[in-house]
Amino acid sequence: MHIAIFNQHHHNPDCPATCRHYTFLEYLAKRHKVSLITSSAWKQLRITDRYKWAPEGVEVYEQEVPYSNKMGVRRRLVSYGGFAAYSLAKGLSIPKPDVVWGVSTPLTTPWMAARVAKMRGVPWVFEVQDLWPSFPIEMGAVKREWLKRRLFRLEKSLYQSASHIITLSPDMEDYVVGLGIAREKVTTILNGTDLDMADAATPEKVAALRRQYQLEGKQVVLYAGTFGRANDIPTIMQAAEAMANEQDIVFVLAGGGYYDDELRKLSLRLPNLVLMPPQPRPDVFTLFKLADLALITFNDLPVLASNSPAKLYDSLACGVPVLVTNPGWTKTFVEQHDCGWYCPAGQHKLLAQTIKEILSDDDKRQQAGQRGQSIARQLFDRQQLAAQVEQILLQVAGKV
Repeated sequence: MHIAIFNQHHHNPDCPATCRHYTFLEYLAKRHKVSLITSSAWKQLRITDRYKWAPEGVEVYEQEVPYSNKMGVRRRLVSYGGFAAYSLAKGLSIPKPDVVWGVSTPLTTPWMAARVAKMRGVPWVFEVQDLWPSFPIEMGAVKREWLKRRLFRLEKSLYQSASHIITLSPDMEDYVVGLGIAREKVTTILNGTDLDMADAATPEKVAALRRQYQLEGKQVVLYAGTFGRANDIPTIMQAAEAMANEQDIVFVLAGGGYYDDELRKLSLRLPNLVLMPPQPRPDVFTLFKLADLALITFNDLPVLASNSPAKLYDSLACGVPVLVTNPGWTKTFVEQHDCGWYCPAGQHKLLAQTIKEILSDDDKRQQAGQRGQSIARQLFDRQQLAAQVEQILLQVAGKV
């Protein structure tokens, strides 16, 4: 089977990001012909050089197009439009695939995947990474009502034209079905994590990292990921400031993004705030195993309650319990499996109080971490999730 995947934001484990599709493509390329149509935007963010840019056997068609999380709306639109034009042309010129796989975000990528699939007379699968256009609309990036209506019509038309839809969370699936799409046409395949990388994070590596940042004898509250406008970073900053006198508790924030400058300034004032640079994928797991508690924070917006944050899976795979601020499926999940806690977004005093309560009971916290690690082994293994994706693609292509 020949699979053509359209994914503007391809990256590899040398980058400071989750590598869902790298793992999936590595799995699929051992069994099928895989063509990847992507951009080079993430190459500049590579921290190490341990991995090939794409897995062995994947044919890469790549456009040189800039992209950054710090870009404003106008520059992002230019980036999205440039890649859309490239992906359409390339999708029509490569050898004919058996199935097209379009990955959002942004919505322009699956839109072009759908057009290529229609023009070449092949079925296509729509993987919904985030709910677009709901996300940019709720974040205030799209203000004109006529444009909102047009984007929502485009979104629904893509769901209708796709042969199958993959969502990353149960709440995303419910959203799609709520638009009138048949439930049997939608499959939730969680973001998942790389258990082999988690296992490779040894106690020796953790101890070395602890010494490097002088964290011996400290309880570590970790936020690892994007310092973005959607991630409720100001609440973490305010909670850290409120807990500045708690000498045995340290907030460690690893990543980068919109709040870089504010965090740097705050870290100069607070003895309990440590900033680390973004980490390549394998090193993320050493960082999580350093932590006593991981924060999974987002703003209080309905669209964000449906997302599928990689840090949730990585943390639980490392045996570290989580504190989530989404009132959606992540809250239900951690409470159902008793592997974490919930605190509403935007309430820094309550966040600080909840953190102190969690860290005051080592037995309860460690048991929650063990339960999380157990459920991660059952549900989050990306090798198993890749096999599920393969079955969907085979069925859609009529190969089974």
